[in-house]
This record gives sequence, structure tokens and C-alpha cells, in this order.
Amino acid sequence: MNGDWLLRGRDGRLSVYLPSGEDVLCRAEQGPDGPWEAAPRKVGGDQKLRPGIALGQGADRYAHLVSWRPTKPGEAGLVHSTHFRPRLAALDWAPIGHPDKTGDRTGTPAVAVDAQGRAHVFVRNRSGGVSMVAQKEKGGWEPWRDLKGSDVHEDLAAVTGESGCVELYAAVPDGLLHWRQRDPGAQPVLEEAVETPVRPGTLHALATSADRTTLFYTDDAGDLCAWRAGGKPVALLASSGPGPVSAVRCELDGHDCTLFAQRSSSGRVAFAAYPTEQEAAGAWWTESGPQLPADARVSLATDEDGRVVAATLSPSTGQLLLTRRKDEPGLALEAWREC
Repeated sequence: MNGDWLLRGRDGRLSVYLPSGEDVLCRAEQGPDGPWEAAPRKVGGDQKLRPGIALGQGADRYAHLVSWRPTKPGEAGLVHSTHFRPRLAALDWAPIGHPDKTGDRTGTPAVAVDAQGRAHVFVRNRSGGVSMVAQKEKGGWEPWRDLKGSDVHEDLAAVTGESGCVELYAAVPDGLLHWRQRDPGAQPVLEEAVETPVRPGTLHALATSADRTTLFYTDDAGDLCAWRAGGKPVALLASSGPGPVSAVRCELDGHDCTLFAQRSSSGRVAFAAYPTEQEAAGAWWTESGPQLPADARVSLATDEDGRVVAATLSPSTGQLLLTRRKDEPGLALEAWREC
């Protein structure tokens, strides 16, 4: 899964998405802060999918999903679905093509949604660069565009800034690349590169101020680092575990903070927070909840009241655990409960 898989819909209900074999499944709250559906539902119809699901959400709270599907032996194409409300059926998977016109799967896609509700899909191409396809404002899709780059790792991190413009981060050998739209609807351009060691599969991007986004990643030393274009990467704290972090901006005791969650090496969920874009303030981990299976994923969101919500989901067992922040100072959490 590439992107946040715990999402709040426009009706206030939370939903989770998980890959299951050749399908994508969704479970949703029956009402805001209410009980959850007993069983997940299949997303997008009966098409069989390949590994690598991308998720993105716009300001309208519609969820956009992108995946590969086999087209014929040795070849695949990307498909897209929109989920307007958690308890409604999502649109059927619709083909959006291939970055090289034809060929096999080239990498895990990433998707971000601009202020006009248009999905922008990014994926590594056969040449090792990045290609993009975007929705038209009145329906349909623009032609595929080659955004250049070389030796790009498979995992990409797409994000929409507070301005509504879309940005993309990619890891390359010994560094990071950053693309940005200069105007809504424009083609993103490669604006900056920085040398830094990056552990594959650990990128997570977040809008952190009116005109900036921040990329979080783990370096070769195991430190969780932050990088904003125009500056140098900063090591925040040692990662609590080997996988990527989930991150969300939230208000803690009246302060704008960035909160991380990660499955720790001990198997529990670790949380850390710091004042947004103030890396010098430091952060430290606090573990919570039970030990989780090795394949458990962690995701963060905020509910319609602005409270932090954390979820863990194990694809092998289907177990979904949830907690919310209590209405008291600090980051006190309710007891984890199974949904």
C-alpha cells in the first residue's frame, strides 16, 4: 500500500483499505465514532489486480485508488477507481494506460489529488525515470507525461500542498528528487535533488505549512529524517522499527504538531510528536497497545472532531485495531479495541 489507508470520508465516517490476494477490500464505520461493518467489501468490481495499491484523497474527501491489472501474458496496465463515500460502492476499475504504452508492471504507483479534485498518478517507467497521468477537470485523462529522472527507486511519495498543487518525491541511489507543480494543473517539474542515504520503502510526504511540504524517510543509519526543498535533511530521532512511518498534522495542547506512528521492533505501535517544521525541538517514542503480527501496518488520521485516530491492520489475520486520543492534555490514548 502506498499512501494513507485509514481515511475519513466526507460523511465523517472512517474507512480502511487493504489488499487481499487479487482484490482491494474496504471496511467502514457505520456512523461517525460508531461500530464498524462486520465484513469488508470488495472495491472496484471483479477485475483481478497485481500487487501495489496506491491511495490518495482530495479536499472533497473522495478516495482515489490506483493499481496494476494484468492485460495479457507478460503485460499489465494501470487502473483507477474513485470511492465517493465509505459505505457506498466504489466506481469500477477503469483503465488509465501504461507509462510506456505497453509492457509489464514498472513499479508501485503513487497518487495525489489537487484542489480541483483531479487525481495525479505517478509511476516509475521502463527507463528508470518517472511518468505521470492526470485527470481532466471535466472527465477523462490527459496524455501520459515523462517527468524525467533516472535510477528512480520503485516507491514514490506523492503529496498535495496546502496551495492545492501536487508534489512528488523519489529516492535514487544516494539521494532524493523533488518535483513540484508551479501552478494548478501544470506539469510538475524536477526542482531539486539532494544527496542523502535513503532506506528503500520508507518515504512519507506531508503538507506542513502554507507553501511547503516535508518528506520523512529513514536513512542508512536507521534515523528518521525530515527534508524540505531548499534546505538540508535533518535527523529527528532513531526509527522505532524497520518500516515506514505514518504521519499526520494535528493540534496537541494548542500547538500545531506532526505526529508519527510506526510498528516498533518490539511489535507494538510507537508514537512520537514534535512542533511542525521545528525539528530542533526533538521528539521521542512512546509505545502503546499489544504486540502485533509482523505484517501489521499502522496508519493515522483525524476524525471529524479533529481527534487523532490510529489504526493497525494485519493482512494475514484481517485484525483491525483502533484507538483515539482522549479529551485530555498530552497524547493520552483510549484503550485499543478490535473493530
